Formats: sequence, structure tokens, C-alpha cells
Amino acid sequence: MSRRLCRLEEIPEPGSRGFRLGTGGEARALFIVRHQGRVVAYENVCPHVGSPLDWVPDRFLDFERRYILCATHGALFRIEDGHCIEGPCAGKALTPVRIRLAAGEVYLEE
Repeated sequence: MSRRLCRLEEIPEPGSRGFRLGTGGEARALFIVRHQGRVVAYENVCPHVGSPLDWVPDRFLDFERRYILCATHGALFRIEDGHCIEGPCAGKALTPVRIRLAAGEVYLEE
């Protein structure tokens, strides 16, 4: 089953965009990163303490837009695989989310 999230052009290159699906205890937070022709998605949960990665909506990348940044603890994650390379969760990784691109649209694969 697929769920449409947005048009690909709604995510800057390079850039990111967050999504909150559902409500209450059933809500799911995820984000998409578009970088160097790649489009990847992860759960919006830091593996260190379980907090969201962003303080500012849709801002998941560091200043240079080379890494995913946890705004709470400054941890840095590789965009391509979500692996933490610096910070309190070094060696852990973000949880990937399956997405699909079709006709300029981004879909969540559930």
C-alpha cells in the first residue's frame, strides 16, 4: 500500500522536509532528505534519547547540508544510510523508511 506524501519538487535540492502522519498516540513522524540526486527517508527519532531531530520544521540538515543533524545533541548522521558518525549515538543509525518515487511524486510504502 502506498501513501502520497508530496511532489518531489516540494523538497529543495539539497534539503529536507518533515511529515507527521496520523494523530495522538498513533502519529508517526518521518522526514525526507533530497541530496545529490538521492531521495531518502527516516523516522524522525534520534536513536540517543528518542527525541525528534528537528527544532525548526523541515530543518534536518547541518549548515553545510552534508549531514543530517540532531538539533538536541548535535549528532551527525550520514544522509545515504543514516549511520551516526558523531555525537552521543555514534555507531547507531536512524530508522529508514521505505519510499517510492513515481511521476514526480513521493510515496510512503506501508
